[in-house]
Amino acid sequence: MKKSTSNLSPEKERLAIRDISIANEPFTKEGDVFYLLTHKWWHTWLNYVNQSEAAVENNGFSDFKRPSGINNYDLINRVTSKDSGLCAELRDGLVEGTDYVLLPKAVWNQIHTWYGGGPPLARRVISSGLSKTELTVEVYPLRLQLHLIPRGDQSSIRISKKETVGELHRKACEIYGLTTEQTCIWDYFGHRKHALMNDLDKSLEDVNIQMNQDILVEVIDSSGGIRSIQENGSGSNELTVFVDPSKASLSITGGLSKGYSRNSNSALSQFQNQATPREVEKTHGQTGVSTRGSSGGLTGLHNLGNTCFMNSAIQCLVHTPQFAKYFLEDYHQEINWHNPLGMVGELAVAFGDLLRKLWAPGRNSVAPRPFKAKLARFAPQFSGYNQHDSQELLAFLLDGLHEDLNRVKHKPYLNSRDADGRPDEEVADEYWSNHIARNNSIIVDVCQGQYKSTLVCPACDKMSVTFDPFMYLSLPLQSTSTRTMTVTVFTCDGSALPAACTVNVPKQGRCRDLIQALSNSCLLKHNEKLLLAEIRNHLINRFLEEPLMSLSSIKDDDHLAAYKFPKFGKNFKFLQLIHRREEQDSGISQQNIEWKPYGTPLVSPILCDDTVTSGDIQSVVHTLLSRMLKTENLGHPDMSNPSATASDPHPAVNNSTGASSDCILADVKQESGNAEVTTFKKLPLQLVDENNACINLSIGEEKAFKIPSSSRSILVFVDWSCKLLHNYDTSCLENLPDVKNGAVTKKTRNEPLSLYTCLEAFLREEPLVPEDMWYCPQCKERRQASKKLDLWRLPEVLVIHLKRFSYSRSMKHKLETFVNFPIHDFDLTNYVANKRNSRQQLYELYALTNHYGGMGSGHYTAHIKIPEENRWYNFDDTHITAINEDEVRSGAAYVLFYRRVKTDTTCASNGAQPSAGHNNLSSQK
Repeated sequence: MKKSTSNLSPEKERLAIRDISIANEPFTKEGDVFYLLTHKWWHTWLNYVNQSEAAVENNGFSDFKRPSGINNYDLINRVTSKDSGLCAELRDGLVEGTDYVLLPKAVWNQIHTWYGGGPPLARRVISSGLSKTELTVEVYPLRLQLHLIPRGDQSSIRISKKETVGELHRKACEIYGLTTEQTCIWDYFGHRKHALMNDLDKSLEDVNIQMNQDILVEVIDSSGGIRSIQENGSGSNELTVFVDPSKASLSITGGLSKGYSRNSNSALSQFQNQATPREVEKTHGQTGVSTRGSSGGLTGLHNLGNTCFMNSAIQCLVHTPQFAKYFLEDYHQEINWHNPLGMVGELAVAFGDLLRKLWAPGRNSVAPRPFKAKLARFAPQFSGYNQHDSQELLAFLLDGLHEDLNRVKHKPYLNSRDADGRPDEEVADEYWSNHIARNNSIIVDVCQGQYKSTLVCPACDKMSVTFDPFMYLSLPLQSTSTRTMTVTVFTCDGSALPAACTVNVPKQGRCRDLIQALSNSCLLKHNEKLLLAEIRNHLINRFLEEPLMSLSSIKDDDHLAAYKFPKFGKNFKFLQLIHRREEQDSGISQQNIEWKPYGTPLVSPILCDDTVTSGDIQSVVHTLLSRMLKTENLGHPDMSNPSATASDPHPAVNNSTGASSDCILADVKQESGNAEVTTFKKLPLQLVDENNACINLSIGEEKAFKIPSSSRSILVFVDWSCKLLHNYDTSCLENLPDVKNGAVTKKTRNEPLSLYTCLEAFLREEPLVPEDMWYCPQCKERRQASKKLDLWRLPEVLVIHLKRFSYSRSMKHKLETFVNFPIHDFDLTNYVANKRNSRQQLYELYALTNHYGGMGSGHYTAHIKIPEENRWYNFDDTHITAINEDEVRSGAAYVLFYRRVKTDTTCASNGAQPSAGHNNLSSQK
């Protein structure tokens, strides 16, 4: 170890190193050499050379001694002496700024001249990034395991990822004493022959060789077969080869650079921070050199026992660029140690320590036991070694980290005012300002957005509008399964006989989906409506008028009828015609004749105010039954019983003429001047009044009946005697088909569910669940209000949770639905209700978690894109492999992470924007 030869004062040493740094820093280029220096020694030297300033700050007292010789041995595992010079194996997991600093060659040479010591740990500058313009110090070059066959020898070699395949081939031959013509080398990842490495001019980085990867060295004979070889003096079966950086182009000792080190953490920047403000202004941040390699962050996590749910979520968070930058800097000053809603800073510290380990260079994998212990302490639901929901863990982490890092130390009490007719923009800004006044952290900065929530009371139409923050979006998966439903459609004007109509609707659809499908199928006109009803025991059990009612409430063996009628104003009621026929009831002593319901009820609107006449009812029933009248029984009208005039809103249809029975309806229109007169014999009808008493409408004079204003319907029985049934064909009323007529079908894979469709389902108006009723301030009662969400403010990082797990009582079910989600150009512009923001809202996928298998026994992984490499990787606990972009989409996708794409594009005010909906995804399929 050389002794110090410096006779300079501490101040002159500092100025000398400053001048060397300023002279060399702007000219850093690829191939330059930097040296590692232990951080402990560097910190001691900084105190020594800056002691004059320290003395001023400490009232003239400063006692920093001159450091002894450099001692880098705490950075290395072992030293070996070879002909190529003194080389060393770095310890894994060293962190720049904590364990070591990097010095340019000229600075190292000067300090080493003064203080001596060592060993020197030289590393070269390489280019990285997509443009290959980012300069990186390769602290940890590749460590590769060579496997020689057929003999089975193994050797370890360190080589730069910038070296060529040809150079690796040459070095492998040199190690085993072979010629290049005798051997070929294979990418032996996972101990499988992946590819023959025969493109000698490509770099190891280009052919995707990873840290600690296996390389197969195969010996071939002249005929191309494998031959046996003898011992050639290569030594033991386990051999480590070191290369002196001064004797090689880019081959440097150490391991793969995985650390994320900003320029401000470098030794030079630390030195500059100790200099005067003027010196800092001249020199700070100009090297452009970092230790982050193109494979930075490729560190796995050990599975501690069903902890893949945790590992996948953590990998997505630590690869969120804003979080990586934040936790690799000094974030401790923002920890809120006294927040009663937080974890006294311990969760943030544990996460920050884990993130730094995952970004540290040279690590093979990390066992997250300290983090798991903290997690179990603050969230006992994740303790033990059972499988848990990755999204639930993610939600806890984001919320917990936010509270631990909340910059607001004392939360003010704020109460947002009601909208009271104010513009949405004003109200939304007020809500957001109040939120930020209480919640301000890196998590809010990156992940939180705002949506508009609108509640409407179904009774009084009272509307409540709030603007609430969100951390992530949980989107429902509208199942691609469809349900076949058969409904019998009736017309009220006698124009057609009842007809069964079979349609396909979403299995998890709403009543409005069924009505829309029926409307399309039966060619409903714009001035017509459909009234849907459930038929049970030949009576109308309920009208299905709520558009948002779930179709799951309709069973497969239920019977549905749809009644088609013209749209009316308010002055009408529904006439329900219930069919009854004679049935004998055998009693103990005698036989009784009873009228019992049968067939399907008919429904028609009838114009009326508070009263209705028997003639009105007879006319409507006549129209309803007109198509069921047998042709041979149509005849001349009975002119003695005129009962309708041109004022009849339901004119009858004249089918034909012929002999008429005295007990049936006769349907003829006669013209008298400009008036049409319709005459018919009265049918045996019974009107049910408000006291449930039956009033015979087939006898007596024309009479008006009062209808309660609270009643929507008029209930009428038609009693079908055997004689009457002889003249009508009512078979079309008797056999109503089941709702389900065929098996559930699935859409084909070439028509997948779009992420846009899921988003639209999330934003669709829905009724609140009964357990979450809304207290209407106007009604003063709890109501099942309808709720509508709109996106208002989008975050920098948008986290989307696909709701694959559904719950039914004690059962938990997983949906395997494939969702076609965009990787690039996820356009949310038209989904943002805040039109004041004219910027285009484009996002790009950079990470996602996957869930494979069923409940309880499933497995989680993560797909993550490394931007510097423009390459996707699969993180499966400790196993990390490169994948193609087309492998990212699968039916296992669970939580998606999107980052905002910076764009200056604005949306035209005339609405010329990309259309909302899944059509945006057509090019992605």
